[in-house]
Amino acid sequence: MLSKFYRNKIFRFLIAGGLAFLLNLILIHWFIDGWGFNTPLLRNVANIISIEISLVASFFIYRLWVWTGGDWKIKDVLLVQLPLYHLAAGLAVLLRILIIFPLLDSWKISPGVNTLVGVLAGASINYVASDSLIFKPKNKPEMTQMYSPEGLAPSGVENSPPRPPQGEHPRALQTLSIVIPAYNEEDCIAATIGIIIDRLAAEGIDYEILAVNDNSKDRTEEVLQELHANNPRVNYINNYYPNGFGFAVRCGLENFKGDAVAVVMADNSDSPDNIIDYYYKLAQGYDCVFGSRFIKGGRVIDYPPHKLIVNRLANLFIQIIFGLKFNDTTNAFKMYRREVIEGISPLLSHHFNLTVEMPLKAIVRGYSYTTIPITWRNRTTGVSKLKLKEMGSRYLFIVLSIWLEKHLSRGDYTRKKKQMLTVK
Repeated sequence: MLSKFYRNKIFRFLIAGGLAFLLNLILIHWFIDGWGFNTPLLRNVANIISIEISLVASFFIYRLWVWTGGDWKIKDVLLVQLPLYHLAAGLAVLLRILIIFPLLDSWKISPGVNTLVGVLAGASINYVASDSLIFKPKNKPEMTQMYSPEGLAPSGVENSPPRPPQGEHPRALQTLSIVIPAYNEEDCIAATIGIIIDRLAAEGIDYEILAVNDNSKDRTEEVLQELHANNPRVNYINNYYPNGFGFAVRCGLENFKGDAVAVVMADNSDSPDNIIDYYYKLAQGYDCVFGSRFIKGGRVIDYPPHKLIVNRLANLFIQIIFGLKFNDTTNAFKMYRREVIEGISPLLSHHFNLTVEMPLKAIVRGYSYTTIPITWRNRTTGVSKLKLKEMGSRYLFIVLSIWLEKHLSRGDYTRKKKQMLTVK
C-alpha cells in the first residue's frame, strides 16, 4: 500500500513541490540573516533570487524523480522546457492574485481556506502543464490538437476503471428514466420534453420522464399536468424537500422507475442526441456514462466567459486531487444504472454541488464508467439558477468530503466484489 502510494506521480509531485518551497524559505533566511540583505530593495532581490533558484531546483527534481525518461538535450531543456515551466508558474501566481483570491474573498471565505485553494489551484496548473506540455516522457505521444474551448484545460478520455469485457449478452436495460428538475421553466419545459420524447421514440427506447417541479412560482406545474394528460409516460412530482437544485434531483432519484436514469436540464441545454449516445454506451455494460464538453467532438455554445473560466478551474482542481483524466465533473448531464444510485446514497448536496457529488462518489466507490463527447448550449429562455457566488464553498465542501472518504474510509463504502454485476 505504502509503496504504491510512493510511486504515485501526484504524490511525488507534491513532495517535490514541498522540497522546493522549503528551499525557498532557507534561501530567503540565508540572504537576509546571513548576507545582510536588510533593506527593502535587497529583501526584494533576495526574494527574486530565492524564487528563481527554487523554481530551477523543482524543475530538475521533477525531471529526475517525477517525469523521468524525457529528452535531456541541452537545447530542449534550456530553450523549451525551462521557459515553459517558468510560464506555467507565472500563470499560477497570476491566477491566485487576480482571480482566486478576489473571488473567494468576495464569497467571504476565510483567508486560510482562500490561501489553501490558491496553492492547490496553482499546483494543479503546474502539474497539468508539466504532465502534458513541459515534460514529454519516452513512448508518450506528442500533444494532440486542442479543441475549442479546450485551450483552457487538458483534454483526454480515459475509461477508468478499465472498460468491462464485452460479450454476447450485455447488461440489459428495459426502461430508461429521465429526471428533469424544473424551477420556473414554463417557457421551455414542454419543448424540452417533446424533443426528448421524439428522439427516444425514434430509437424505440422504452422510457419514463419524471419532471420534478421545484416549487415553481409560474405555470410550470400546469404545463407538466398537460404533458402527463397527453402522454402517461411523462410524470411529474412536486419536490417534497426545500427548494434547491440538489433537493429536486434527489427527489427525482428517489422516485424513478427505470433500470437506468439520466439527469437532464429543463432548458434544452443538453442534447437529446447525447441521451441516445449515453443509452447505447450504458447498454454495453458500464455502470455510468459521463459526458465531456471539453474533449475532441465536444462542444459548448454561448457559454458565458466568466462561468467558463470558473468551470475549467474547478474541474482542473478536481482532476488533480482525484487523479482523473475526466475533465467535466461539474456537468449534471450524466447517466447511471439503478444500482449506482443506490450505491452512492445517501446524497448530501442541497444545491448544484450535487453535480460533482454523484460522479465522484461513483468513481471513488468503484463503479465502472466511460466518457463520450457531448454538446451543451446556453439556454435561450428563462434565467439560469446557478449562482457562482453562493456555490464556491459548497462545491469545495462536497469535493473535500469525498476526497476524505477516498483516502480515510479504508474502503468501507467501496462496492464489494460480491455485489458487483458482471457482463456475461
